[in-house]
Amino acid sequence: MAERSTPSRKTLRTWERVREFALGLPGATEEFPWGESALKVHQKVFAFLGVTDGSHPMGMTVKLTDEETHAHALTAPGAAPARYGLGRSGWVRIPLEEKGVPDTGLLCDWVEESYRAIAPKRRLAELDADRAAGAPPEIG
Repeated sequence: MAERSTPSRKTLRTWERVREFALGLPGATEEFPWGESALKVHQKVFAFLGVTDGSHPMGMTVKLTDEETHAHALTAPGAAPARYGLGRSGWVRIPLEEKGVPDTGLLCDWVEESYRAIAPKRRLAELDADRAAGAPPEIG
């Protein structure tokens, strides 16, 4: 496989902000199976963020269970149902290097929806309590 070019500063900044937001969700952890960033809650993946080394196009993959949100995400430039059969379960891959990539706030909204689809009720209650207490989502 040919070496890809280094991602732009803007793409890296977007990736970092999405990652920071995701890791700020209750109980979120990061692991690196296959050398790629996988964000988990209670050992279940809620987002894949791939790699930043330029070996693969940068992007994120999230599970979107709301039909309107899912359809909207698929309108992002280069977005597609996730491979390996995950697309049938609502997983969508959104490239971050495409011109016209959604803004960071919307990407973080999608990460939160994916988290809500995966996280246990106890963690969702924590998140909702944080939001009710006026703690805004951290978007970097």
